[in-house]
Amino acid sequence: MIGEHVIVGYTHDAGGREALALGSTITRVTGGELTVAAVYPPGSPGRAVEAQANLAEAGVALEDVPSEYIAFESRGAGRGLGVLASRIKADLIVVGSASGGQHGRIVLGSTGDHLLHRSPQAVMMVPSGYVPAGGPSRLTLAYVHRPQCDEAVPRVAQAALRLGVPLRLITFDLRTDDPGRIRDDLALAVRLAWETTGIEAEPDVAEGHDPAAAMEAAGWLPGELLVCAASEDAEPHRVFLGEVAMKLLRAASIPVTVLPRGFS
Repeated sequence: MIGEHVIVGYTHDAGGREALALGSTITRVTGGELTVAAVYPPGSPGRAVEAQANLAEAGVALEDVPSEYIAFESRGAGRGLGVLASRIKADLIVVGSASGGQHGRIVLGSTGDHLLHRSPQAVMMVPSGYVPAGGPSRLTLAYVHRPQCDEAVPRVAQAALRLGVPLRLITFDLRTDDPGRIRDDLALAVRLAWETTGIEAEPDVAEGHDPAAAMEAAGWLPGELLVCAASEDAEPHRVFLGEVAMKLLRAASIPVTVLPRGFS
């Protein structure tokens, strides 16, 4: 299940602190392991010392939360987090938004952009200014009828059962598809969730003239988490978001998790 071993990419800024807060909240709910990582470039002793100082700061913020702290050398933070996640067998990488963007939205920096195109593990992006609501309240899977989403349905349904929260299957209709077909596809996905896990998923359609409008129309609960499957263009066992999904992510006011292709 997502959250059995969470790695937080920690930086000395608001995004790093928000990622740390959400990552620790998830592991408290799942009972999973938490690793806090600070990545620094090679050949930079000063940056290595800074990474250690940042980890000490994170330890103070977490107080008594059981955690492991790793300063990791890599040419890039996104690449380093991906390599480290594979090495320690983490199943979720949590990173905050870059500074300077719109409050309440996900703002991609170089780290997030790299992870959303190359990560070997699931990636959770945290909106700027996000404060965890004490635990997940609902899991919502962005659904379209294609193999990657169909594979994600039972896995996300199982995660909802383990977390003890409802599951919603939502299609973002940008008014380019047949409404009847969308409803039929959702009905099949709801049946798939029931047959594989016994959970009664809620089908939903959010309409909008563009991804931002559709995202706003979806209606989000405090503590809700959105899950997206990787694009069909993704390499096996890698994250990759298509153009529309990336626009949805940028418009999201809640944390978004992207699963790698073939996620298990």
